[in-house]
Amino acid sequence: MKISELLSEKLIIADLKAGTKQMALEEMVACLAANRHGIDLKDLYNVLIEREKLGSTGIGNGIAIPHGKLDGLENICLVFARSTAGIEFDSLDGKPAHLIFLLVAPSNSAGVHLKALARLSRLLKEKNFRDDLLGAPDAAALYTIVVDEDERITA
Repeated sequence: MKISELLSEKLIIADLKAGTKQMALEEMVACLAANRHGIDLKDLYNVLIEREKLGSTGIGNGIAIPHGKLDGLENICLVFARSTAGIEFDSLDGKPAHLIFLLVAPSNSAGVHLKALARLSRLLKEKNFRDDLLGAPDAAALYTIVVDEDERITA
């Protein structure tokens, strides 16, 4: 599975305005709902908050991957947001998250969900990739960086 198959420039927030984890999730859910039909803002937000209660999706190195499964969703969805200021995400290393990938999958798609999470984790291990994302000027550049890295790293 390629991340570039799930992401589009419209699903990238180059300058996340949110100052808290909850506000970041709200902003990202709104972006997804505006670009994908049939997604209920409240239901998706609640799914993500419930997942965060199980343990933070802030994985460290300035990265968070909030994720969950949503009833009625037909395809896996992804939103990427960058926060230049950083957001306290209760990350494992105690540092704020700057690169946030929100992943939502249909309730009955465990395998696809896990493959997408694994793919994201693999891409984000590369420090140069993370640095390129942090330095990109806009959503178009962010999208190009993700697509190029996704092509470079074999599945």
